Amino acid sequence: MTSSIKISPSILSADFSKLGEEITSLDKAGADYIHVDVMDGHFVPNLTIGPEVIKKLRPFTKKVFDVHLMISPVDQYIEAYSKAGADIITFHPEATEDTSKTINLIKKLKKKVGISLKPESSIDLIKDHLSKIDLILIMSVEPGFGGQKFMPKVLDKLKNIAKIVSEKKLNIDIEIDGGINFENCRLAKEAGANVLVSGSTIFKENKGDLKKNIGILRSN
Repeated sequence: MTSSIKISPSILSADFSKLGEEITSLDKAGADYIHVDVMDGHFVPNLTIGPEVIKKLRPFTKKVFDVHLMISPVDQYIEAYSKAGADIITFHPEATEDTSKTINLIKKLKKKVGISLKPESSIDLIKDHLSKIDLILIMSVEPGFGGQKFMPKVLDKLKNIAKIVSEKKLNIDIEIDGGINFENCRLAKEAGANVLVSGSTIFKENKGDLKKNIGILRSN
């Protein structure tokens, strides 16, 4: 795992009427990744961004598109999001019948592989796949909507995963997403996260000063 902290702003909190401009602003403000939440209204109770939108947004930045697929069944959509410009494709083990097959599908498309665990999802769902993935995304809210409150109970899971990754000397980013703000970001880092996803805090705190907010999350 890399020790430097990466910030992945969630565009779910951006102004959708000017998404391209918002992404350019995040790029200039020092974001490491651009986090794109994809929801299908089936796996989670909300609908968001399709591959065509990502394709249109791709020219606005060279930063990593960190695409979190909250869709089921996931396999049939992976190629479309890959072609649209995703760099990291993260899926939920509950959204596929065969986790290994989904990992291999993403790898075949030469993209980085992420697996996400919801607050109630067990580490056992990913233990056998750690050597084949690039990122673990711990959800600290129930996936589906932005602006929810951080759930401290996931910190134990985060610590356990960080311990396993460290013991096995794996080069895996550990990402956390859900209600991350200037206070709890420290707890997330202490528990082992090195990639922080944040939406509302980045776009709304300090009158929307993106650079300042990204800096605070990184250094707190």
